[in-house]
Amino acid sequence: MLIIKNCRIIDPGTGLNGMYDILIDGERISKIGFCGSLDDMAAEEMSMKLIYAESQAGSSKTQAPEELTEIDAEGMVVAPGLVDGHVHFRDPGFTYKEDIESGAKAAARGGFTSVIMMGNTEPHMDNPETVTDAIARGSKTGIRVYCCGNVTRDMVGKELVDMDALIGAGAVLFTDDGKPITDASLMEKACIEAAARNRIISLHEEDPQFITDNGINAGDVAEKLGLKGSPRQAEISMVERDIEIAKKTGAELVVQHISAAESVEAIRNAKKCGVRIHAEATPHHFTLTQDAVLKYGALAKMNPPLRLESDRMAIIEGLKDGTIEMIATDHAPHSREEKQKDLRQAPSGITGLETSLALGIRELVKTGEISLAELIARMSTNPARLYGLDAGYIREGGPADLVIFNPDAEWDFVHSVSKSSNTPFLGQRLPGKISFTICKGMVVYQG
Repeated sequence: MLIIKNCRIIDPGTGLNGMYDILIDGERISKIGFCGSLDDMAAEEMSMKLIYAESQAGSSKTQAPEELTEIDAEGMVVAPGLVDGHVHFRDPGFTYKEDIESGAKAAARGGFTSVIMMGNTEPHMDNPETVTDAIARGSKTGIRVYCCGNVTRDMVGKELVDMDALIGAGAVLFTDDGKPITDASLMEKACIEAAARNRIISLHEEDPQFITDNGINAGDVAEKLGLKGSPRQAEISMVERDIEIAKKTGAELVVQHISAAESVEAIRNAKKCGVRIHAEATPHHFTLTQDAVLKYGALAKMNPPLRLESDRMAIIEGLKDGTIEMIATDHAPHSREEKQKDLRQAPSGITGLETSLALGIRELVKTGEISLAELIARMSTNPARLYGLDAGYIREGGPADLVIFNPDAEWDFVHSVSKSSNTPFLGQRLPGKISFTICKGMVVYQG
């Protein structure tokens, strides 16, 4: 058993916001009470467990009496464990960058108790065997690791997968993340099939016909570096196309890692018209602009690219007004050797699980853009609800998945527990020190 005392619970899912103690028994929350009110209950339950253990003395099923662990969370916030609907653990196929175990460690350090793996692995998650295996290995990490299923076979945009088989294997959404679905007729068919199964399609919206050099915004910075870059129209055109397809089919879609102001506005207007479309923003897109490429080189190269300050502010405005409901890391590990290649050849993507909460606090909460409760909603409650996960809330009988942190305490990000450290934020002092991540009632990270 575990008792967390003197904590400030902030839970957008239930509206709980105040000082409480939390009693955890097994994988669920047993009781929530005012500070100091659960000591007697904890003692009584421990006594009952001891009596039961003694009654079983001599039985082959006898176990050692359970101990009561106490965490004093005075001065700290307890929130629902964070939920990331968009991570790359590179497993199977590219485990020199990351594997399920190391990715889960990075997630736990960042306060995440639930993550959804993307399927640009090798083999791809276009078959039930790969999905089943990844979920089984994820179940041994201490956190909750979910998997997507691909939309098309081999992620080449030619033939739809067997959605029923992938759902049966445990896929919680469908995506070809990393590659856009450029065939509009195939996309429409996929939407019809997904809608019939009440499943979401999550979309990487970049039309390659517009792109000469990916990962860098087409503009002044690209020109300085002798590159043409990726223009904003690559994203805007596909967002506009898929809004129309969603409107026609009734499908529910998510626009991943949104980067352009026009895309945000298009989604805002579509939502007002009742289109079932959602969006996620990454911490790097609401923190950095294209100028970061001049400072950090390939460490600031990602798809879609960092754009202008006006785009960054449009994303923040979208987070404020609910146009963008979710923050997702797009945690994308690469080896040091890969990121040290020429800017044109280096792969796109940065890691993000360990710094996401900190950047949200620094860039959104401490600047007064949104409240801490609103940040938690976008990082936990909202993605859990959208993807149908039993997560993102604190309630008696609910999952004992929690993050305990001090939003004002600073910490130095000097090393990563991921296999990779391709992030421009390494070496920075950041707010929001995480002291404990608890998943299924067990401490999976202590800092």
